[in-house]
Amino acid sequence: MRDINAVYNEWLKLATLPEIRKELEEMTPDMRESAFFKDLSFGTGGLRGVMSAGTNRMNYYTVAKATRGLAAYINGELSHCKKVAIGYDSRNNSEEFARTAARILASLGITVYIYRELLPTPMLSYAVRVLGCSMGIMITASHNPAEYNGYKVYREDGCQITEEVAEKISENIEKTPTFTNTEYAEFDTLLNLGAISYIGDDVYESFISEVLSQSVIATPTDADKSIKVVYSPLNGTGRKPVLRTLAEAGFTNVKVVSEQEMPDGNFTTCPYPNPEIPEAMRLGLEYAKDCEAELLLATDPDCDRVGVGVRLPDGAYTLLTGNEVGLLLLDFICKLRTKNGTMPKEPVIVKTIVTTDLAEKIAASYGVQVANVLTGFKYIGEYIGNLEAAACEENYIFGFEESCGYLSSGYVRDKDGVCAALLVCEVAAYYRRHGKSLYEALLDIYKTYGFCQNTLKSYSFDGPQGFSDMQRIMQSLRGGVDSFAGIKVRECLDYSFGIDGLPKSDVLKFLMDGDCSVVVRPSGTEPKLKLYVSVNAENPECASDKTNAIIGAIESFIK
Repeated sequence: MRDINAVYNEWLKLATLPEIRKELEEMTPDMRESAFFKDLSFGTGGLRGVMSAGTNRMNYYTVAKATRGLAAYINGELSHCKKVAIGYDSRNNSEEFARTAARILASLGITVYIYRELLPTPMLSYAVRVLGCSMGIMITASHNPAEYNGYKVYREDGCQITEEVAEKISENIEKTPTFTNTEYAEFDTLLNLGAISYIGDDVYESFISEVLSQSVIATPTDADKSIKVVYSPLNGTGRKPVLRTLAEAGFTNVKVVSEQEMPDGNFTTCPYPNPEIPEAMRLGLEYAKDCEAELLLATDPDCDRVGVGVRLPDGAYTLLTGNEVGLLLLDFICKLRTKNGTMPKEPVIVKTIVTTDLAEKIAASYGVQVANVLTGFKYIGEYIGNLEAAACEENYIFGFEESCGYLSSGYVRDKDGVCAALLVCEVAAYYRRHGKSLYEALLDIYKTYGFCQNTLKSYSFDGPQGFSDMQRIMQSLRGGVDSFAGIKVRECLDYSFGIDGLPKSDVLKFLMDGDCSVVVRPSGTEPKLKLYVSVNAENPECASDKTNAIIGAIESFIK
């Protein structure tokens, strides 16, 4: 058991940054416990947490410690290629954390390439690949609330690190003291010496070209690109690359949500800048209504996810789920690639185990194989890498996850909101040319393949007691469940043992009668337990009733 007061007193004695000292001095006993009961865990997603003082927080000291541990790993196991690319998003302290990581790495003998300005996460994945780096760092907390920040680590192929690599880096971090007498050279000094270099505009230009090459519209007559679009960067990194990509692709009738156009780490009009959440899309929907736009797009702060809203036949608006957008894009890409003669001989799509199973039916109708991987786009990236190693990368045509992440090619190995924004505009323009709205195209999919409702619920468990409670709930569910809401459980898949060659993961999936399923897992990036319910039914009303009943039954284990 950690001596929280001892760790706190060490910080109080050795932390010299004024803002950190002020926070430490003002901490109540409860605040101390939350901030120091453990170290911020480092995993395949790197670090992520609230920005404040403490070992369980994102701050200069935890970033510096993680970077020293990463440097030890690189100098020990990647000495053949000691080059790292660094990017950062619009969050408060992101640039500072990125520069901190850059100067520590450079001072420890590692060549650093850093973007001159904030840019999307997929552009960091891209830079790692084209610059021949052994690793990459992206300072971002993706779609988390404004008080969060994070530290993602990428490997040489542009994919987030594997479990094995994460464990090795974590071991090095654990051996690294939080406080050190080492003096690191200043960023500008290292820049002048050439130990740190800015990533050139050629990388940016090349990335945009790659995104534009993902277009599946073969001829101008296939789409009506005069479609009205409202776009919000949600005060993040998407404004510059998304607007440029859409303009060069021929979409010029695009209106930007002005309050959310420029980078702002406080996210004043969307404090939880997650395009999956209606509140984050509220202002964009108001803009769409005012100008009667057919389509609303919003990218999260690091622009790797995209949320979508559409106009209904009666003039009202609705938000599409990540699953629904994924189904539309999947069907569209398969349809157009088949029509254009660009479908590979052995096409494959990749989705996560919590993503809608309706994708299986759509893919089967086009003769496309489906690969299911664990939750997290890094596993989709790994799958693409395996295809590349087998000289079969061209077989990959699409990958998506229910949390609004999409990728249509292997030019990067993470989800890409820039490309997704382009593809969503293309599918909307395609159906507009053929006399349908995007919503009507979705209804056609349900008519063809059956209605499927997918629901995500999250339950917060803060602090040490919350962590313990999540462990207890998962263990209780592992104890054996015969049914939920009277619907028989046919099989329980416990991924903690590793299934179908996938890495071990704390995930339970219950397969139920009537093509229903339930997945329960602790979040890897937030103190939350996540519940995914998939229900097939004859209509939305029946699906909602069944879903609510199942959720009620599962909540008896949670409360």
